[in-house]
Amino acid sequence: MSDDGFTHFGYDSVGKEEKAGKVAEVFDRVSRHYDAMNDLMTWGLHRRWKRRAVAQAAVRPGEVALDIAGGTGDIAILLAERVGPTGTVVLSDINPSMLDQARRRLEGNTNASRISIVEADAEDLPFADASFDVVTIGFGLRNVTNQPRALASILRVLKPGGRLVVLEFSSPVAWPVRPFYHLYSFTVLPALGWLVVRDAKSYRYLAESIRVHPDRDTLLEMMRDAGFDDCGYTTMFFGIVATHRGGRGEG
Repeated sequence: MSDDGFTHFGYDSVGKEEKAGKVAEVFDRVSRHYDAMNDLMTWGLHRRWKRRAVAQAAVRPGEVALDIAGGTGDIAILLAERVGPTGTVVLSDINPSMLDQARRRLEGNTNASRISIVEADAEDLPFADASFDVVTIGFGLRNVTNQPRALASILRVLKPGGRLVVLEFSSPVAWPVRPFYHLYSFTVLPALGWLVVRDAKSYRYLAESIRVHPDRDTLLEMMRDAGFDDCGYTTMFFGIVATHRGGRGEG
């Protein structure tokens, strides 16, 4: 994020006040095909990555969890399984189109009664201080305009001793993987977007947004600067995906 009134939207520079609207347009266009495209783009691996992120959150029965940028509900459903009948999960997203898809998906789900849906901006979460034991955000932080402000908002709503897990795409660690990854991201993904959604532009943005997102170590420092304790990260799939973890101190 820039300090001069501009920020990135993929490789483009836009006014900070414009980015949220542009991101909303992307997800409005792709929401109906979001789940199918995730399976196609990651060969179904995104499901495994989300399960690992939730496992790292160490969710316990009876806890209260928040999934930010929860989209169609993948992570919220996994959280609901872990909090059990005495726990609750809030699925939040800034995009109404994505939340509509989540509501459809939750119809008939055995854990739906544990999940409430809230339209919310990650930078200004509409929840009381110290409300949640666990907060997760999967593949959403890179779409937030002011990421330090979002991290501060998350820290505020975490209970003392609470945990944050951020699941996000990153840059491959192994250099032989990088050229193939870049080729796949900027050639195959837009082509899939055109074939399935008739929208290559949105999937080109998604590829670009990964490139301009802070790298693993920078995000780690951002979490520490926001006030999180015991921060660390784990890479998956040659470093293409990473989970960052941090907690709110007991004091």
